Amino acid sequence: MEYKIHGTTLQTLDLILEHEESVYTESGGMAWMTGNIQMETNTKGGIFKGLARSLAGESMFLTTYTCKGSKALVTFTPESPGSIIPVLLGPNESRICQKDAFMVAEQTVSLEVHFRKKLGAGIFGGEGFILQKLTGPGLAFVEIAGDVRSYELAEGQVLKVDPGHIAMYEPSISYDIARVTGVKNILFSGEGLFLATLTGPGRVWLQSLPLANLAAKIATYIPSKK
Repeated sequence: MEYKIHGTTLQTLDLILEHEESVYTESGGMAWMTGNIQMETNTKGGIFKGLARSLAGESMFLTTYTCKGSKALVTFTPESPGSIIPVLLGPNESRICQKDAFMVAEQTVSLEVHFRKKLGAGIFGGEGFILQKLTGPGLAFVEIAGDVRSYELAEGQVLKVDPGHIAMYEPSISYDIARVTGVKNILFSGEGLFLATLTGPGRVWLQSLPLANLAAKIATYIPSKK
């Protein structure tokens, strides 16, 4: 399978499939396609896995696209302005992603629900207890709002982040929540009461535009009903 990512802040993803190659995506994730493509929509793993995925921000049903000719093109687009990131996973290699991050993947990639184990991280971590987990082998693509910065953290190195900016991280990263200290910092910094602490070793991917921030900004321009 070949792929091409086009654009800057409103990107599109072209997947060029060879005969009998397949990919799957959430229901409604495809934008356009050409060639002999077979579509099949189901819960992929049963009704309970479908329900679990819906809790993690994805649709209950997933659609598989299989090339039945010699070659076909399927194009996918993200739901918001941002970046499409390819994620190449080895056998049993995983990434933990924010809700709604999953875009499309090869059939060999597993999409599961991931639960934060620590109570504080789940309550104050920006995305709640339920995240997404992608496990290889295979190639997957995630959509991240805004631009993306990645950091490789050494053993014991700590990165403090506004929780909404965390897009994806390796399972070796320890995720916790720390309270902001100082009364003036809490009241006037605009950063809220808590920051996420990410502790290495491992890589993290941060997004420049949390969707909650974008939604709040847009809301200020919507006239209130009287």
